[in-house]
Amino acid sequence: MKFDVTDMKLAPKGKKRIEWADADMPVLQLVREKFAKEKSLKGIRMSCCLHVTAETANLMRTLKAGGADVYLCASNPLSTQDDVAASLSKDFGIPTFARRGESVDTFYNHLNAVIDKKPNLTMDDGADLVNLLHNKRTREAGNIIASMEETTTGVIRLRAMEREGRLKFPVIAVNDAATKHLFDNRYGTGQSTLDGVIRATDMLMAGRRVVVAGFGMCGRGVASRARGMGAHVIVTEISPLRALEAVMEGYEVMTMDEAAKTGDLFITVTGNKHILNGSHFAKMRDGAVVCNSGHFDVEIDIPALKKLSKKVNRQVRNNVDEYVMRNGRRIYLLADGRLVNLAAAEGHPASVMDMSFATQALASSYAVERNGRLTVGVHNVPQAIEDWVSELKLKAMGVTIDKLSTDQKKYLASSDEGT
Repeated sequence: MKFDVTDMKLAPKGKKRIEWADADMPVLQLVREKFAKEKSLKGIRMSCCLHVTAETANLMRTLKAGGADVYLCASNPLSTQDDVAASLSKDFGIPTFARRGESVDTFYNHLNAVIDKKPNLTMDDGADLVNLLHNKRTREAGNIIASMEETTTGVIRLRAMEREGRLKFPVIAVNDAATKHLFDNRYGTGQSTLDGVIRATDMLMAGRRVVVAGFGMCGRGVASRARGMGAHVIVTEISPLRALEAVMEGYEVMTMDEAAKTGDLFITVTGNKHILNGSHFAKMRDGAVVCNSGHFDVEIDIPALKKLSKKVNRQVRNNVDEYVMRNGRRIYLLADGRLVNLAAAEGHPASVMDMSFATQALASSYAVERNGRLTVGVHNVPQAIEDWVSELKLKAMGVTIDKLSTDQKKYLASSDEGT
């Protein structure tokens, strides 16, 4: 396949969407100019498995400007913007393999299609490409210089592979970069998740009891935004430290068993499986809404929900399925349990993805520069990249900050001065 999209006639609409997002991504624009001048990715074949959105399209354009041959497939069957996929293939010459609502078989056909291009670099959102290269496409793994991973879930999987001694090539944990998780995960996920919930349900947040499962950066963002809209927010956690932070932030913290009895809206953002299970569904109030903003659709135990139901009414609204329990209670599942912010909305705003994708692009260039010198393992993004991206973002926002004087630098570097 040269590419595989839903409808090439959607390309003009997709191009407008890509250009609109690009206008709010000034740091990535500067990286693209730098790449176009230096051609730091010349001769590199890149296979990328990411959410196919307008923001991602501008990252792909940046990689291509650096000289790379770029191929893109979707990292989630429901996150693809079909018009963007068409425009990338037609207007920007970036072969894209993605169809919104694609089957699991098609999803894996697309993964294999981009691996067929024999990549030197991969870019992942959930480690599906890396996983395939380590299991069924091991021959192609020998060509890989490095991979970039931009999600919490993916980094968890990759660190597990590293501990088990199974990792075959270097990986850069872009997700762990401060310029990514402090902003993208927190502010991006917070806003886009509630955007997805509201688009799907038309729910008024004020006065609702919103249960947020997980108080990592994504959970913090969701909890903060829900509280800002007037919701009473309950947090569930397994980490004593994070639970304590949530308490100190003023949230009510309890177990999911307890929260299940009172919640109106449940949002999972943990990266783990079956956070909401059959025992929780059995306790939920009539009309409870459940959704997920973690990467994979395993956080909500949907088979258990089906088993407890006497009837399932599909699509009572767009992206809303009604499960009717045996006692007549109704539970509403959003977006098939997949990423509600992408399946029911448009994902993170371009402005916050600007930093994430600038860091992602620069990490790719860094990996190529150090070809053969990066050890097999999971690596952090260099601090120099983080600082550069932060400085450029502040400049784009018209913000200036103080600088240390010579005397202050000397004081911080000295042990001579004291009381």
